[in-house]
Amino acid sequence: MCGILGVIGQQPVNQLLYDGLLILQHRGQDAAGIVTANGNSFHMHKGNGLVRDVFRTRNMRSLIGSSGIAHVRYPTAGSSSVAESQPFYVNSPFGIVLAHNGNLTNADQLKKEMYQLDLRHINTNSDSEVLLNVFAHELQRLTKDNKINAEAVFGAIAGVHRRCRGAYAVVAMIAGYGLVAFRDPYGIRPLVFGIAESAKGKEYLVASESVALDSLGFKLERDIAPGEALFIESDGTFHSKQCAVNPSLNTCIFEYVYLARPDSVIDGASVHEARLLMGEGLGKKVKQVLGDERIDVVIPIPDTSRPSALQLANHLNLPYRDGFIKNRYIGRTFIMPGQAMRKKSVRQKLNAIGVEFKGKNVLLVDDSIVRGTTSHEIVMMAREAGANKVFFASAAPPVRFPYVYGIDMPSRHELLANGRTDAEIAAEIGADAVIYQDLDALKQAVIAANPANTSFDASCFDGVYTTGDITEEYLTSIEEKRSDGKSDNGDDGQTRSLDMNLGVAEQALRYEE
Repeated sequence: MCGILGVIGQQPVNQLLYDGLLILQHRGQDAAGIVTANGNSFHMHKGNGLVRDVFRTRNMRSLIGSSGIAHVRYPTAGSSSVAESQPFYVNSPFGIVLAHNGNLTNADQLKKEMYQLDLRHINTNSDSEVLLNVFAHELQRLTKDNKINAEAVFGAIAGVHRRCRGAYAVVAMIAGYGLVAFRDPYGIRPLVFGIAESAKGKEYLVASESVALDSLGFKLERDIAPGEALFIESDGTFHSKQCAVNPSLNTCIFEYVYLARPDSVIDGASVHEARLLMGEGLGKKVKQVLGDERIDVVIPIPDTSRPSALQLANHLNLPYRDGFIKNRYIGRTFIMPGQAMRKKSVRQKLNAIGVEFKGKNVLLVDDSIVRGTTSHEIVMMAREAGANKVFFASAAPPVRFPYVYGIDMPSRHELLANGRTDAEIAAEIGADAVIYQDLDALKQAVIAANPANTSFDASCFDGVYTTGDITEEYLTSIEEKRSDGKSDNGDDGQTRSLDMNLGVAEQALRYEE
């Protein structure tokens, strides 16, 4: 999961890109980067950490130009080194920078092809660098007389679609030419664009979520379609084309469950509305499972589950209370490395209000249960606060399968629901009962928010992988790589360092054609 931005403006865009990254910070807290374009020159600064820690005044002053791209990273492939923060850059056949949200499932094969057939060297373990070099090679193959036009750009992206597998939403800049944005043929990861009118003309912004457009003064035009590409020239000339054969929309349904901000609209469906509807479906399931069991109060696990918990409480005619106070200076525990670190962080992040729990039968509502560490700690907090019984409801179905399209859920043994019944899961987290949303009800909640959406990637719930190329051998391979990447203390070597404020790059890089 990452957040990406791309802009063609009429004035300096460094502040706009910085502000946009702050808005998308929830999509990645490991690293951040900005590249601006001024004529044929790129100006780059990137590093590990939160946006506010990576960029200082001196860095911002060096990011000159009226167009650029930006990225916040949450790693699922590669490592957390500064070298693997994005955007990435190549200088052949043209100066190109690229930022990517998603995960290529055939990255290893492509690396071999790049080296043996395309004569290109991949310097990191990042699949995003692979994607950049595939695009650059395809563009070189189709470019005549070292001049780029829309036809060559779209042909290159069609080549990317033929060669690359997996999920990818991409923004890129070609030095001296303009902004490129495209989405994989299955539309798994989201991408939208909008337009703003300025005194000097139109400005274009591409982003992972519509909330970035709203907050930065751009009017949402539409989602970029699966397989579609945009090429916006430096002078604002706009081109778009479908570049894939038989594209189909299969949005990652976990975007609606957890990843996206509630004030975003993804593929025409309001995230907030979808979460409210999830609450209605979950309310029906709670009634079915618990029957006449007394529930005194419904309490959400802040913040993502609030809409679902509120609608569930309304559906069951139960009191709704905020029983946990959140420390907003602690990062998302889903994105933190290692079970021990996540467990420690939960106690720092949440604190129970005793009066809401003491002597009561409490129904806790969360957006999902992945590893279960956070859920166990929260149930224990509720009991320590005096709860009589603690029931735990999940707005999402059981996460039983690895997710390979850009979310850090790759190892089956880390998934609490894998191989366990609901009763066994309840015992693991210390709850009196666990109630999961049904997958059909989850899908219907998103469809009700936009009836045009009829198909989703829900592979972490049902094990059906949209791209059709995920084998048992592939899953075993990524689990072995993950295991090899673990340090002695059990933390995952592929995720962020424990102190994400360290190791920030202090020097902006400048590339000139």
